[in-house]
Amino acid sequence: MGLEDYKLIVTIVNRGKAEKVVDASHRAGAEGGTIFNGRGTAVRLLLGISIEPEKEIVLTLVPKDKAQKILDVIAKEVNLHEPNKGIAFIVSLDQVVGINTDY
Repeated sequence: MGLEDYKLIVTIVNRGKAEKVVDASHRAGAEGGTIFNGRGTAVRLLLGISIEPEKEIVLTLVPKDKAQKILDVIAKEVNLHEPNKGIAFIVSLDQVVGINTDY
């Protein structure tokens, strides 16, 4: 597989849900992922108090032939088709470096 044959799945979920995303992606064939914290800019009011929702972002680099299956599994497992559960999308990549393809 050439280094250009990868896609990036970006999943943004509420805090505490990233491990579920990683577990789902592993079951669907991904080998790893990177989790980092974020903060949404949408402001919600609860009893007149402004709340900025904490988010977790999962980056999953996958072979392009597995990308749709992995995205579908993530969406199902984390209920992304329901409102306010998160978002996931696939990004096409032109070049990737630093991947060991000898295993």
